[in-house]
Amino acid sequence: MSQLTTPRLSRTGGGEESSFARLLNRWGLPAPLFLGYAGLLLFMIGDGVESGFIAPFMADHGAGTEIKASYVITVYGVAVMLASWLSGALSELWGPRRVMLVGLAIWLVFDVLFLAVAVPGENYPLMLVFYGIRGFGYPMFAFGFLVWITAVAPIARLGAAVGWFYFAFTGGLPTLGALVASFTNPIMGHYGTLWLSVGLLALGGLVCVFGVRERTGYRRLAPPEVKPVQSLVSSVSIAWKNPRVGVGMIVRVINTAPEFGMLVFFPTIFIDEIGFGESRWLLLVSVIYGTNIFFNLIFGVLSDKIGWRTTIFWFGAIGCAISILLLYFVPLAMGAEYYWLALIVGALYGATLAGFVPISALLPSLAPENKGGAMALLNLGAGAAAFAGPAIVSLFLGPAGAAGVVIIFAALYLVAAVLVRFLKLPETTEKAIQEDANLQELGERVTTT
Repeated sequence: MSQLTTPRLSRTGGGEESSFARLLNRWGLPAPLFLGYAGLLLFMIGDGVESGFIAPFMADHGAGTEIKASYVITVYGVAVMLASWLSGALSELWGPRRVMLVGLAIWLVFDVLFLAVAVPGENYPLMLVFYGIRGFGYPMFAFGFLVWITAVAPIARLGAAVGWFYFAFTGGLPTLGALVASFTNPIMGHYGTLWLSVGLLALGGLVCVFGVRERTGYRRLAPPEVKPVQSLVSSVSIAWKNPRVGVGMIVRVINTAPEFGMLVFFPTIFIDEIGFGESRWLLLVSVIYGTNIFFNLIFGVLSDKIGWRTTIFWFGAIGCAISILLLYFVPLAMGAEYYWLALIVGALYGATLAGFVPISALLPSLAPENKGGAMALLNLGAGAAAFAGPAIVSLFLGPAGAAGVVIIFAALYLVAAVLVRFLKLPETTEKAIQEDANLQELGERVTTT
């Protein structure tokens, strides 16, 4: 694994910076990766188009019921989980850019097969296969880029840099993706909208992998003597060699598991039972994640000032435990005529969800001697969330009902609040962060004068 123990002090890799590059760096966005962030946003818009209707769509085109559709999404989640871990481990061996190219190719090929073969034939087994394998695509693309970011961004600005990553990530999935669907579904139908998403994915992927010229991501990050098997084993063994990293991975799972889970059964409840209808449900999704994308930036920057752990504990874990309960029970109690209240509690959930953003800065900083392994576990946690959320729904929706599942999600956030108290940074890392922050501040003063 790469031995990234020295703070990254260079902003752009040398040379004279343009005023635009200086502005981006001041905002905490690594200027050499700007087109990568833009391409990621387009890619995730294409991914997020389906988020508000894919479960009922599959139920109507071969799955039969939303429970069977949730099984397809669960298989997809398993693939996402495995690919998320591989994105970190393989980025160490191949370089992030190559991992991103592989992920883009997998997504496009199996998305086309899903739409062109499984859906028209209403073939449930093929849905399981094609939609499931497609799950290897987006984590390798998106989390490969996250590894690239952590390898380039200055450590004192790492919270802001990953905040920009999640600004692009959640800006597309599901925020702008759901907004696009709200306009295209009435015109093109669900099926046509899904084909539109293929074009958006392809465009964003090409912008990202061919637009970024920063060379770190073009080469392997691990030292030459590290062998493939050794690298893969190390990316797992760090969980017990450094237990805090393992605990951090669990926090990362809890972070978005309820998000993925609620998208399985919330559409039916909000569209039919509460009576919002599809267009207002999709608008609510857009409000939730539209708020989220801006708070990703706010909490990313704030966390560099007040502390990564503090931000995650109060704004992320405690905040989400409260807001997810409000998101479900307030609209259920007040009904469709109080739609504006649903928008308010939805915005609150989106804002508190962003409180977990610093986990992507905290986790690799817990293991400065093996950041690659920590990133692999971080990505594994992110992918496991896509499996865990729908799996919880599949297991408990029948016996506990929708309200019971939401209460389980709230309890998980409280568990995360307890766990995050154990994620204390090593003293050497805290010192490196402070030194890097001082250098960044000095550099800004020199630039200003």
